[in-house]
Amino acid sequence: MLKEFRTFIARGNVLDLAVGVIIGASFGTITKSLTDDIIMPVIGWLFGGFDFSSYFIRLAPIPATYTGSPDNYAALKAAGVPLLGYGEFVTVVINFVILAFIVFLLVRSVNKIIATAEREKAEGEAPPAADPADVVLLREIRDELKRKNAGA
Repeated sequence: MLKEFRTFIARGNVLDLAVGVIIGASFGTITKSLTDDIIMPVIGWLFGGFDFSSYFIRLAPIPATYTGSPDNYAALKAAGVPLLGYGEFVTVVINFVILAFIVFLLVRSVNKIIATAEREKAEGEAPPAADPADVVLLREIRDELKRKNAGA
């Protein structure tokens, strides 16, 4: 069983998948930072301080021991207050749309590169060279002999 497992792990597809998952996780972190640190602040600035993270619904009262702001989603969540954070959900959806668009652009670019390479390869291939005259003459003689033998 261990040999089988080692063979399974050593396959190229499994290793490619592992690399893809690791790179994908890193790419997700980059996209989250892009959304949280660049895009959302710009959207907030354009719409007069609009901040999605401040949109939530408290599902239970705030504990008496809580000393932070009642409008701070992160602090309330850290204090254990049950919240319906639909603003955070909107942010995650925007992250997904941005990530999907970036992946679309990457796949589109790779497909164009592959199509260009295939076109250049097809254009670069020379047509097959014509057979030498002596080979053509020998084929004609062979074909003529077959016809004469078939008619006899």
